[in-house]
Amino acid sequence: MNCNWSRDRFTEALHFAAESHGNQKVPGSDIPYLYHITLVAMEIIAALQQGFAGNPDLAVQCALLHDVMEDAGRKYEELHGKFGNAVAEGVLALTKDPNIQKNMRMQDSIVRIKRQPYEIWMVKMADRISNLRKPPDFWTASKIIAYKNEACMIYEELSEADESLGKRLLAKIQEYDNNYC
Repeated sequence: MNCNWSRDRFTEALHFAAESHGNQKVPGSDIPYLYHITLVAMEIIAALQQGFAGNPDLAVQCALLHDVMEDAGRKYEELHGKFGNAVAEGVLALTKDPNIQKNMRMQDSIVRIKRQPYEIWMVKMADRISNLRKPPDFWTASKIIAYKNEACMIYEELSEADESLGKRLLAKIQEYDNNYC
């Protein structure tokens, strides 16, 4: 079991994420976006404690940085220079491509994630776990159902990467379905 991750690398990635996201808020709230970022990292750290044979630093750093390209405009080259190839490639895979049709972006991202190590798969599951909360008030019923369906696709495609995150994601999907769909 390898659940040791570097506090220094965590701090460096968290600082970069905090600078990148600045005053962003969680959509539909007044909560700083950094809340979401730290929830994703917490899910990863909890999963690592269940037993993991891979690279915990990669998982934790990508958890903290997973939205800096998509939501904060940071560039691949910047991540590559600061955090290395594996982190930059992981974050790139987790970033939806704005140049393809919106309804195809998640599937495209899943395909790219599946070319990455399991650590990146774990981050995507942790991201969706942290997002399966009360939907923003401005979401329509069809948007809520589509979001749940995406979560089901994430579970089906990525849950083999980590049993504990898979179980947690499935439980969150069921809870979301019961409460909001």
